[in-house]
Amino acid sequence: MLKALGVGGATLVVAGTGVLSYRVLDTGVLKPGSGEAYYPWRHWRDTPGPAGAVAAAILAANPHNTQPWAFLIAGNTIDVFVDDSRNIGQVDPLRREQHVGLGCGLENLALACQARGLEPTIQLLPDGAGSARVAHVTLTPAEPLAGPLYDAIGDRHTNRGPYDGRAVSAERLAGLVDTAGRPEVAVHWLTDPAQMEQMGQLLVDAALALTRDEQQSRDSFGWFRSNNDAVQQHRDGMTLDPQGMTPLVLSIAKLLPASSRTGGDAFWVEQTRTVHTKTAAAYGVLTAADADDRATQLIAGRLLERIHLTATSRGVALQHMNQITERMDRERLTGAAETFGPRFAGLLPAAARPLVAFRVGYPVRTARPSPRRPVSEVIR
Repeated sequence: MLKALGVGGATLVVAGTGVLSYRVLDTGVLKPGSGEAYYPWRHWRDTPGPAGAVAAAILAANPHNTQPWAFLIAGNTIDVFVDDSRNIGQVDPLRREQHVGLGCGLENLALACQARGLEPTIQLLPDGAGSARVAHVTLTPAEPLAGPLYDAIGDRHTNRGPYDGRAVSAERLAGLVDTAGRPEVAVHWLTDPAQMEQMGQLLVDAALALTRDEQQSRDSFGWFRSNNDAVQQHRDGMTLDPQGMTPLVLSIAKLLPASSRTGGDAFWVEQTRTVHTKTAAAYGVLTAADADDRATQLIAGRLLERIHLTATSRGVALQHMNQITERMDRERLTGAAETFGPRFAGLLPAAARPLVAFRVGYPVRTARPSPRRPVSEVIR
């Protein structure tokens, strides 16, 4: 809002107030997405070799922007590790989303290696499913190979804003998915109006249940960065910028006092009810026969990242929406009665177990980036 007034007007308003001035600076109202926390998005192409591939890997989708990865470069190899300290607690109690996120990072890594003339050979879980090392990548010199998916890495962001209501054709949806070489996972599209209505209600109910679960609510809120100082310090987590608000509403939200946990929960549920589910053109669900298998979760992450990159390259927005499986895992861990698994199963083929879900559509607004830690912090 202040930026729209022009530099002179904004300067006048900032100079003429006390608390308002502090909030403008503290929350980065005038320059959203600025500062060193966003540097990786602007310079991910600059570095050659394996370190440059890691610069692309860290821009991948991941749960709550926890960035749960670490990398070790040694000669012609890159090892990928899970940093299990970077998790969302009881929101992801079985670490399903964490490993899917690692798979997303692995896909970016592979694409960036190829673009730098390094052909990657990937071995998943070289030390077994319980090891922190989730992948061993051997690099062989080759002709550089870059394409639209690689080019989309820097533009791929989760779009939590409204979609414009246009249908995404079945042909275009099919074109977003390439499961070749990935028999472990499948993608199921929900486009029928009745199924869409059921899925939407299930997402709202799951969001509400998650916010009413004290531990899940606290674990989720722990990753929210409410001001620019926290964003620049941590360079991770959820922020206001990518929430899909209009520039005016975003500016006002940043000028208001930081939201409480209960206020943030209420906002998310309301957005799920009135924006996310009401404007989705279709829902996608990645499934597997064994959704608990770590290798399958990594493979699903690689496929999910490819879907998101393909969608980005074709002007289709995507938002990851995993509250249903988060509640399923929470109920399973606590021994509570299953309330979400049976309802979700009714929307999917028999024996297909859900891994992750997302919505797609044509965006009203361009999505904003989330902060990222620099390469120097993730290379061991």
